[in-house]
Amino acid sequence: MNMLGKVLEHYQLVASVIFVIGVVGFLARRNVLVQLMSIELMLNAVNLALVAFNRAHGEDMNGQVFAFFIIAVAAAEVAVGLAIILNFFRLRSTVDADAADSLKH
Repeated sequence: MNMLGKVLEHYQLVASVIFVIGVVGFLARRNVLVQLMSIELMLNAVNLALVAFNRAHGEDMNGQVFAFFIIAVAAAEVAVGLAIILNFFRLRSTVDADAADSLKH
């Protein structure tokens, strides 16, 4: 096995750990801002895995193209998510996810 194979395993291990931290942060916390940051962690872990696989299989640039699109989707998600959170905070004066179950006034 060449050196790149061992490095790929390390990248996959780091990506897995970052993804698990994101999942635990999303499921364990009730703060919507922390949940949004946890989603960003999960998306960055997927980007790391895609770029690592692209490095190992360098015939084409599919991994990097997918990572670019994930970055674009993450930027749009942050813009829309923060707008929703700001409007929710103006309405309820909290960013607790449990307070969002009944948005009727």
